Amino acid sequence: MPRVNANGYGLAPGTYRARRATASIRPDGRADGPAWAAAERTPRFVDMLTGDPAPLTTTSAILWDDRALYIAFWADEPNLVATMTERDSLLFFENDLEIFIDGGDSYYELEFNALGTLYEVFYIWRDAYTRGSRWDVPRFDVLGPAARTFGGDFVPGRKSFWTGNHPRGPRWAFLDYDLPGLEVHVHVDGTPNDPATLDRGWSAEIVLPWSGLADLSAGRALPPKPGDTWGIFMGRFEQLRTRGPAETATAGWSAHRFGVADTHVPECFTQVTFLD
Repeated sequence: MPRVNANGYGLAPGTYRARRATASIRPDGRADGPAWAAAERTPRFVDMLTGDPAPLTTTSAILWDDRALYIAFWADEPNLVATMTERDSLLFFENDLEIFIDGGDSYYELEFNALGTLYEVFYIWRDAYTRGSRWDVPRFDVLGPAARTFGGDFVPGRKSFWTGNHPRGPRWAFLDYDLPGLEVHVHVDGTPNDPATLDRGWSAEIVLPWSGLADLSAGRALPPKPGDTWGIFMGRFEQLRTRGPAETATAGWSAHRFGVADTHVPECFTQVTFLD
């Protein structure tokens, strides 16, 4: 039987130590400079449901300085597939890398594929969105054309799609959100969408300026103070094909939630502590 934490969401979240960058970072997607060489690399990602090693090797690392939060990925992929090119396409239906950042009453989702196509959503828990609150502002207009109500991944036999399974209930999802100053740099080692070639994989460097993370600070210092802890999920969705239909493999730095591969559970995000 899997261990269950106090919130009933599978294993207790993983932990990670994010070091301050010891050298300047000039992102090009390769994540091979001196700063990343000194970063603490995560172990190989595991299946989000079982905790077993994921089918393809993926690792990640986090660095920070006074300007920004930096996240790198290294993803093996012998047959690179990436077809979606339109901004905010539903990338999780093909192969992507993902980042979620918890902000207490809110959280942020970023996905991208090997072509550098981006998908961003900002979520606010509906119980926190009240008249006159900090969220009741024009840029988070729930009557806007890109605002949706979201309940989380649907699980047959449990609560409805609209309310979801999280004890806190549904969220407002803002599909037109673009994090200020975001940079996503991707490097591909192979030939995407050519099954006749054997690829090595891809890597990425993501720059998230602290000035653009104000909506997620929840009163915390920006940049963080040494010892501060943030919930950050780093994951991967991969479509695996053999003779039958494709199966989606969901992987993360630590097992996320038993019973469903739901990335929308902030209680299970890796607890990232910032070191000086």
